[in-house]
Amino acid sequence: FKKIFTMRAAAAALLPLLARGFQLSPTSPLARVAATRSTSQLSMTMIDKPYGEWESPITSKAITAGSVRLGNVHYCDGEVYWLEGRPQEAGRNVLCKYSPDSADKSQRNGVDFSPKDSNIRTRVHEYGGGAIVFGKNEDEIYFSEFATQRLCHLLKDGTSKPITEEGEKYRFADGVVSEDGQVIYAIREDHTKPEPKNVVNEIVSINVKDGSMKVLATGNDFYSNPRVNGNQLAYITWNHPNMPWDSTELRVSTLDSTSNKSSDHELIAGSDGDTSIIQPLFHPETGDLFYISDESGYYNIYRRGHEKSILPMGHDFGGSAPGWALGQQGYTFLNDGRLAAQYMKDGKSVMLIANVSDSNTAASDIIEYGSSDGLPMMFGGLCPGEGDDVYFIGGSPSKASSIYKWNIQSKGEASILACSSELSFDDDLISVPKQVEFPTTLGTAFGYYYAPKNGKYTCTTEAAPPLLVKAHGGPTACTGTSFNAGIQYWTSRGFAILDVDYGGSTGYGRDYRRRLRKSWGIVDIDDVCAGAEYLVKEGLADGDRLCIDGGSAGGYTTLGALAFRDVF
Repeated sequence: FKKIFTMRAAAAALLPLLARGFQLSPTSPLARVAATRSTSQLSMTMIDKPYGEWESPITSKAITAGSVRLGNVHYCDGEVYWLEGRPQEAGRNVLCKYSPDSADKSQRNGVDFSPKDSNIRTRVHEYGGGAIVFGKNEDEIYFSEFATQRLCHLLKDGTSKPITEEGEKYRFADGVVSEDGQVIYAIREDHTKPEPKNVVNEIVSINVKDGSMKVLATGNDFYSNPRVNGNQLAYITWNHPNMPWDSTELRVSTLDSTSNKSSDHELIAGSDGDTSIIQPLFHPETGDLFYISDESGYYNIYRRGHEKSILPMGHDFGGSAPGWALGQQGYTFLNDGRLAAQYMKDGKSVMLIANVSDSNTAASDIIEYGSSDGLPMMFGGLCPGEGDDVYFIGGSPSKASSIYKWNIQSKGEASILACSSELSFDDDLISVPKQVEFPTTLGTAFGYYYAPKNGKYTCTTEAAPPLLVKAHGGPTACTGTSFNAGIQYWTSRGFAILDVDYGGSTGYGRDYRRRLRKSWGIVDIDDVCAGAEYLVKEGLADGDRLCIDGGSAGGYTTLGALAFRDVF
């Protein structure tokens, strides 16, 4: 990975040189023809300069200054909370409470609610997620402390009290609090024997008073999403070498079951060994068990007892990277019992509201909302508030990831409660992406094309701009269109960007996501190369100035494209 990042740094340094190296000579015939074009077509205030040489206020320093990572929005007892990851504090994760009238509020209108020396983060499954647990009120908030991996009770005076035993042999995640507030049901990862092959994942109950634990589900390699309704326990489980987006099982047990072996618990979905089941959730009024399955070819929403999806659609629910981290929930239930979910359509997020109160029928009274109703271009992580209020994290090409509040009845422009970045630039600097579909070896692939944009500059001496292709991580994640200073940095300097959702990405159905099966390092490389070549053919990129970068799985794709192809 050091080599990947070194290569990325080298590429970043070379891109402006490449742009200058391929500009037209002022004495060339083509340049003389271009120079005779009517200047009436250009704004008198714009500077004519080669692509890649435009000056921009979006600097590397501006990109890294004052930004945080927002996540885990939660509404509890009349208050709004979120987790804030702070690079300026060595990546520390802090629980914040929305307090716009407080004298101690941050620039994001929040105050720190977790202890100053705490870091809310879990290492379960190593990728973590689900590090904080909310009950009914402020007295029932618990979190995993990163340094010790102990589960702690967050107290109202700003301190915390560990409720699990000392030592680092246990890790906890993805918990829920019982109705009476006395027990937490969570994943426990046992590192008593620290060798990876000996680590044990289980679902346990934890008494919040004395920390005593009882194993409720065991016997498989991995567990996630323990959810409780009355005496019922539902959870997701799977075994190596499967990943949660490949093959999982949804099982149900009772809290007083005489067996904690998963093999003895009722199998609800996933019996074929080739279906991904994720994100189970009990309906708060009917007690029906809902879940997401890709059985139909897309991540659709199902209800226990129904063979078919209650909401069949040719779109994926579940979020941008379902299964990668714990604590994810791509749908929820509103206060009146209606289902609220989010999916992507034509490069934009859609909020879907449906009546699911009748246990014997499919969803009804389906209503969809989008950007024309005041919602941002992209959003997810829906959280019901008071009445018809909904909270979520979203953004747009010109607005960094933010926490929004929106009312289903009154609609109107969603209000921003907190923004992840202090950066703000004029619209004439912001390139708005266009979703593109292009031919590749296995059919078509997708991406977002960002044209060069800077209100102060134009280029009449070159037919097309240099192109930087970006490969996201995962590899089964997907890219997004919220403000990304790392993209606008280049487009405001005269580069075009293609942010590729190569085969294997989430959001385009199961067949598309499975294109990487036994073909990782083949299909993804084919797609990033095909995307670049398509834009060249369309006249949107200069074929002699094609560059690529990526991190994590995208770094692997980048290295492969450079080593085995001659496109970049």
